[in-house]
This record gives sequence, C-alpha cells and structure tokens, in this order.
Amino acid sequence: MTNDTVTPDADLALIEANIRDVPDFPHEGILFKDITPLLNHREAFAATVDGLSAPYREGGVDHVVGLEARGFIFGAPVAMALGAGFVPARKAGKLPANTIDQAYDLEYGTATVEIHADAITPGSRVLIVDDVLATGGTGRAAVELVHKAGGTVVGFSVLMELSALRGREKLPDVELHTLLSV
Repeated sequence: MTNDTVTPDADLALIEANIRDVPDFPHEGILFKDITPLLNHREAFAATVDGLSAPYREGGVDHVVGLEARGFIFGAPVAMALGAGFVPARKAGKLPANTIDQAYDLEYGTATVEIHADAITPGSRVLIVDDVLATGGTGRAAVELVHKAGGTVVGFSVLMELSALRGREKLPDVELHTLLSV
C-alpha cells in the first residue's frame, strides 16, 4: 500500500526550499539533506507537520511513534495535531522502564530499537513518523515493535524518501505517505 504526496504544491515548494544540500557530508561523495533550515522556518515547519498528519486526521490514531532522533522532532507535533499520544522509539538502552525491542540489519552489523512495554495498548491504532526513509531497516523494526505491543500500524509518514535506497520495499504491508521523494 502506498499513499504518496498529498500536500498542496505551494507547501511542498516551501518545504523543499528550506532543505539545504550539503555536499560531502558526512563523507565525500554524499549529498546530505539538512533539515535544520526547515525547522527554523515557522511556516515550513508547520507545513511539514500538517503534511505528515493530513492523511490520518480522520483515521482515529491513538499513538504516534517517532523514530530516534529526528522522528521525535516531527512525531511529537504530529501527535498533538492528531490528538494522539507520542511514543519515542529509541536506540537500545536509552529508555528507563521495561521495554520491548526489535533488532534490524545495518550495512555492517545490527542495531536495536526499543519502546516502553506499556507505551502501546493492544488494539491501538498507530502512526509511525520519521524524517527520512532510506533503506527501510529502522522503519521495518518500528512496524514490528508496534505489532509486538499489540498495536495496528495505520501508516508510516515521512518527510523525505531517498528512493534510490529502496526502503519502500521493506514496507510492502504499510501505507506509506511521503512528502518529498529524492
């Protein structure tokens, strides 16, 4: 399932105009998409939050899961816009209470993402939010965490999809909403 860009064109232009390209960061040959100008531009930030939440306003979302770290920046205001609770999905060892976890593959090894065991009640409708969909590993892990907690993933909403990295392929069973595809 996919649900691509539904944000008005003017808002997308404003959002895109406030993402800065930084060549050779963090390594030579990488063109980094820096979102800090977007975060500093009130209208662009508001348009981003509006665009990420728009398809889910009538969907009865109970919780928004934000992926560490920049998914926190967007996930919390999306949760507020939807009248939902916010659940941070963190790297292993960062949450203080009992957790459930999900490992995922990296280019060289594995990593683990966690949520509090009591953060999502069984039957809850959950939206996952992140800034970027790249390879899809973290996104897939978040989907599995929601399932382990007994929740239902109603969608995955991201600011930007790096389409060449084919992360969408790891989320074939999830409604994917992207504002920008690069």
